[in-house]
Amino acid sequence: MTPLLAAWVCWAIVGLSPIAGKYAVGVISPAVLVCLGTVIGVLYFTPWITRNRKWGELLSPKTCWKFLFIGTFGTALPFTISLIALHYTTPGNAAILQQSELLYSLLFAGIFLKEFPSRQQLLGSALIVAGVLIILVKEQYTPRWTGDLLIVGSTWMLQAGSTVAKKLPQHLDYRVIGMARNLFALPALAVILAAMWVWGEPFVLKPNARMFAVLGYTGLFKYGLAMVVWYKAIRALDLSKVTAIYLSYPVLSLVISALLGLESVSTHQFAGLALTLGGAYWVSLTVKKEGH
Repeated sequence: MTPLLAAWVCWAIVGLSPIAGKYAVGVISPAVLVCLGTVIGVLYFTPWITRNRKWGELLSPKTCWKFLFIGTFGTALPFTISLIALHYTTPGNAAILQQSELLYSLLFAGIFLKEFPSRQQLLGSALIVAGVLIILVKEQYTPRWTGDLLIVGSTWMLQAGSTVAKKLPQHLDYRVIGMARNLFALPALAVILAAMWVWGEPFVLKPNARMFAVLGYTGLFKYGLAMVVWYKAIRALDLSKVTAIYLSYPVLSLVISALLGLESVSTHQFAGLALTLGGAYWVSLTVKKEGH
């Protein structure tokens, strides 16, 4: 697989994520899906970890607490919340609103990494804010609004996990980090599942073709292959080009969602999509020009 093809494979996997999450509704509980998906992700990376004798790095006391943070805030919590959100909102809305993650990226970089945004980055971020607000204001007080707010309110967790990941030792292979995101998400997921049991929340698990398809996609593709192809792409290609491809995934989500009849595309979605994609692309170009 060429690096360019790897970038587009990652784009397709991420773009299909909201669709798969919507089809999970009614056949498998969000926390159960994330838990079983991470177990499959662990199995996906285990042969490479074992063959290359990386268990020592994975379980080292020097990094295990950081891995636990990344697994909790980079996988367990945000992925569970985003799946819950899809019980209320549409895949198109979810994909567009995920772009709010870039806003948290700039904020966390300034606070914790002392990487302060330029004027151009702030202007690009303003476009993202405008696009997000168009969606939120239009859906205000509708059933979708609950899901939309859950998406916007949880994307900071992904950036928190990424911020801590930047503090990991440089020698760590990306497959070790990919394995850690899955393995160290399990403690938090165990707590979530235990809380569901204590509070009497129903565990939905209906073994059928739809459930197994969603689970297979989640574990093998989203939690496994996507991590491999992303790093393959960014190590060989210009980061701004790969980022530009990746950031356009809401287009795929929205188009497929509409074709499958999961939503009717509206004018405000087009406007929000255009603004968020424009702002995200502007930010990625600005970062490239500044040599990051």
